[in-house]
Amino acid sequence: MTKRADVLSRNAQHMPEKIAAYTVGGPALDYATLDQRSASVAALFQSLGLKTGDRIGTMLGNSAVTLPIWWGARRAGLYFIPLSPRMRGAELTHILRDSDAKLLVADAGAIEAALEAKIALGTDGPTHWFTHGASEADWADLAIDALSMSPSEWRIPSHAGREMIFSSGTTGRPKGIERALTPWETADQLPDLERQMRIAYQLDQTTIYLSASPIYHATGRFLTRVIESGGTNVILPQFEPATALAALRDYGVTHSQWVPTMFNRLLALPASERAAFQAPAHRIALHAAAPCPVPVKHAMIDWWGPILIEYYGGSENAGVTMIDSEAWLSHIGSVGRSIGGAIHIVDPENPTRERATGEIGLVTFEGGVAFTYLDGTTGAASSTPKGYASYGDLGHVDNENYLYLSGRRNDLIIRGGVNVYPAEVEMVIRQNPAVRDVAVVGRTDPEYGEAVVAVICTDFSNEAREALVAELDAQCRAALSSVKCPREFHFSEALPHNENGKLLKRAIRDAIETGRPIDG
Repeated sequence: MTKRADVLSRNAQHMPEKIAAYTVGGPALDYATLDQRSASVAALFQSLGLKTGDRIGTMLGNSAVTLPIWWGARRAGLYFIPLSPRMRGAELTHILRDSDAKLLVADAGAIEAALEAKIALGTDGPTHWFTHGASEADWADLAIDALSMSPSEWRIPSHAGREMIFSSGTTGRPKGIERALTPWETADQLPDLERQMRIAYQLDQTTIYLSASPIYHATGRFLTRVIESGGTNVILPQFEPATALAALRDYGVTHSQWVPTMFNRLLALPASERAAFQAPAHRIALHAAAPCPVPVKHAMIDWWGPILIEYYGGSENAGVTMIDSEAWLSHIGSVGRSIGGAIHIVDPENPTRERATGEIGLVTFEGGVAFTYLDGTTGAASSTPKGYASYGDLGHVDNENYLYLSGRRNDLIIRGGVNVYPAEVEMVIRQNPAVRDVAVVGRTDPEYGEAVVAVICTDFSNEAREALVAELDAQCRAALSSVKCPREFHFSEALPHNENGKLLKRAIRDAIETGRPIDG
C-alpha cells in the first residue's frame, strides 16, 4: 500500500503471506489479502457517501471473511456495529433506528430478520442494504461491489473508525456504547487500560488465538487485538467440543477463550477422548462472561493444567480484573485483581463513602475508558462523584485486593455466556393483554449458568393458563433470539415491591431457587 501506514498495512508489508485469520473448515486470509480487501471495502463505503463518524451494522457469522468488512469500516472512519446473525427483526429494528445506521450488511443466515427490519423501518432505516455471500432481490452484494473497487481508491479519513458494541442500558434494551473516534495520525496510541490488557493477555506475533465464541459481541475485539499484535486468529464457525479440541491441536493454538458453558460441554466428552487430547502449544485459556462453578474450574485445571486465566470486565471497559490458575487456587472464587486503576468498594447509596476491606458494596474502578451511550447517558458504568466507574455489580475485596463478586450486574441474566436483559423480555410479554404484571429473572442452571424464568400475573383461571403459556412462548420466539426466551413460566397473584414501588427481583429469584411461593 502507498497510503500512510496503519498497523494492518505495516503488518502486511512485513509478513504478507502470514495467515491473519483461519476459519475452521472454511476460508483463510493472509495479511496481504486482508490489507487489500479492507482497503477496497473502505473505498466502497466512501464511494457511497458515508462520512467519518457514520454508523453501519454488520450481521455476519464467525468467519475470517468478516474481518475485511470490519477493517474496511475502520479505514473509512466509520463506527461498525457487530450484530448477531440470529437476531430477530424486532431487535434489529430497534438497534438500526437507535444508532441511525446508514448501511446494513447481512449474510445468508440473517437475511430474514434484515428483510423484516427493512420493512418495519421504511424510509427511516439505512440507505444502503447489502448481502454478503447471499442473493436477495434489490440488494447489492458487498463482496462483489468491493471487488470492483481498487484499494488505491481508498482515501485516508480524518479519524479512524472503530466498533460500537450494543450492551445493557438502564432501560433494559440494548444501548450503543460510543467512544470518541481517534485522529488517524494517533490511532495506534492505545488507552492505558487497553495496553495493560494486551500485556496481561501476552499477545504478540507468536500468538495463535482460538475464537470459540460468537464474534459479534465484545469478544470480537480479541480478533482485532491479535491482528494488531501481528498474530493469527483461528475462528470456529460454531462451538462443538470435539471440533474445538481438534482446532487447539491442529492449528498449534497458543491462546483461547471460553465461557463456563463450554467447559461443561468439554468435560462431558467421553473420558477416552479427554485423556487422548494433547495441545502442547496451548498456554493461555481465558474465560469470562459468567461465574465459573468451582468444581468445573477445578476439573478444567486438572485436565489442561494451570493455564486458565479468568477475567472480569464488560463492554464499557470501566475496569478489568484478572486471575491466573495459581492465584485462583489460593483465592477460590475470586475474579482477580485489577490490571489497571485501583478498585474501590463503595456504598451503593452513597458512592462517596468507601466500604472497609471484606465489606460488600458497589464495585468501582479508577482509570476506565471514557464513553457515553448513544442517548448521552453513561448508565450502569457511570462515574461516581470521585470519578470511579462501575458495571453495577456488588462485591468485596480481601486484604490482598482480590475481588469477589456477590451480586449480578443489576438484574442481568447470563445464559451460556450470552447477556439477557430482563426488561427487554418483559417488554415483549407485556404486549399480551392477559398479562397484568411480569418479572423476568434468572434461575441457576447447571449447564448454561442461568435459565430465563418469567413470572406472570394474570386474571386467567388455572385451566386457561396452559394456553396462555403457549401463547406467550410463541410471542417471545417471534420477537426475541432463542437464548432470551423464557424456559419456564410461573404464575403469581402479585409481585413483591418495596415502599417506593420498585420490583424486588432478588426476592423473586430467591423464591424460585428455593421453590417457595412468590409473596406479593
